Amino acid sequence: MVKKMPQTTDSDRELLGELGIDLTAPAPVQYSPREERIIAGFEEIERFVSAQGRLPQHGDDRDIFERLYAVRLDRLRRLEDCRTLLEPLDSRGLLTATPDLEVPPALDDQALLAELGLDGAAVDDVTQLTHVRSRQDIKAAEEIAQRTPCEDFNQFKPLFQQVKQALKTGARHTLKYQDNAAIQAGNLFILDGQMVLVAAMGEFFISDYGRPNAELRVIYDNGTESNLLLRSLQRALNRDRTSRRITELVSNFGPLFAPQNLTPTDRHTGQVYVLRSQSDHPFIAAHRTLIHKIGMTSGDVNQRIIHAAKDPTYLLAAVEIVTTFQLANINPKKLEALLHRFFEAARLDLELMDRFGLPVQPQEWFFVPLGAIEAAIAHIQAGTLDQVHYDLETASIIAR
Repeated sequence: MVKKMPQTTDSDRELLGELGIDLTAPAPVQYSPREERIIAGFEEIERFVSAQGRLPQHGDDRDIFERLYAVRLDRLRRLEDCRTLLEPLDSRGLLTATPDLEVPPALDDQALLAELGLDGAAVDDVTQLTHVRSRQDIKAAEEIAQRTPCEDFNQFKPLFQQVKQALKTGARHTLKYQDNAAIQAGNLFILDGQMVLVAAMGEFFISDYGRPNAELRVIYDNGTESNLLLRSLQRALNRDRTSRRITELVSNFGPLFAPQNLTPTDRHTGQVYVLRSQSDHPFIAAHRTLIHKIGMTSGDVNQRIIHAAKDPTYLLAAVEIVTTFQLANINPKKLEALLHRFFEAARLDLELMDRFGLPVQPQEWFFVPLGAIEAAIAHIQAGTLDQVHYDLETASIIAR
């Protein structure tokens, strides 16, 4: 026997209307072709995270698709319209997660209940409160949340940009914040996915609990600031399991090259390679002999560039190997970071569209002639790179 469902009467509708309940089915969401491509691209990133249990990473040693996903995620985070579109769909917080965060696989219902400290018997017990924050934790969260626009953010914005670049090149690193570790003026942290600068610190005083404390001026990389106490910032950093301390800038890379007379026991650590793009982009085609990618690899360069035409790292086009330099007893990543910092002023500022219609901006291409790259490497070998700099106007290396 098929049981008929009761029909909704006019009096039912009136009662539901008085209660503010709308029975009208929500209209289906309509997306433009571009929005559908953006969502499809984001879903590919989510599938990668589900399979690997972590965010996609940059680096020549990564799979081509992982590098593509990493570049795409960076761009999605930067574009406000993309964030607005994807935030309601981002159930795993990928748009705000830090690069070094390991993302756990999705939990089923039972695993989720266990993660929340609940079992089947406890679910219906409304008198049992689990994982309720203390008043002290709530107060710390409220203090952190009281942010105002930073009126002089233009003074701090270049620093945040430099720090982000230094993290990419390896000149700075991030370390897990240790519980109640020391905080000083000028320190940088990553808190709740945002970069945080301790811009100023007042004199220490003894709090009501007999512990030293101080007033801080804290600047966030989204253009806001807050005035809070040192202990409040420490509590916030302790509470955020993904919080990180950003290390000081590494100004001395140490000896990079081995002695001139190499022996059979010397360790060959890879090679520097210089590439030239075969892209038909108008700007690249017009300046082809002046645009080069400077990279490092411990493997075969030819193998590295097989899929260049599909990789944003290589300007989505085939590339030509211009020259290579063999390395021995050298840290390849430190050498790469040093060369990128040396030519920073000549870094190529060019946006391309990937196959999903999203803009990408590769970071390892420079508007530098080959002779200048060769000269820079010669100065590194001679230990005199600190005595010269790259001059944009003459496109050459000159003495400081």
